[in-house]
Amino acid sequence: MKRFIIIIALVFSSGCMAAEGYQGTASWYNKGAITSEGKRFNPNKYSVAHRTLPFGTMLKLTNVKNGNTIEAVVSDRGPFVKTKELDVSSGAAKALGFFHSGTAKLLIEVLDRRK
Repeated sequence: MKRFIIIIALVFSSGCMAAEGYQGTASWYNKGAITSEGKRFNPNKYSVAHRTLPFGTMLKLTNVKNGNTIEAVVSDRGPFVKTKELDVSSGAAKALGFFHSGTAKLLIEVLDRRK
């Protein structure tokens, strides 16, 4: 029963992640040497911190203001600010065109969800 409740909770908490995507606010970070996944953090790669998506999940991110698009991988946990959906590496923020502003509204699409 407990397993069923957890599965239902995961479905409802990630229900907004339909194939067409959803919008969320992102900020960028330049974290320390090791990610929550246990790998070395490279700020120049396109990596993402997300609260619940499994490590290795591929995302397509589009800046809704300028149309810049990248593909990035979930490799860390966060953000720890409730008003933000994602933290992206500084390299990803530069490619998406919001490095200097600090935050942006992104269209977030799950391309490949790891288990």
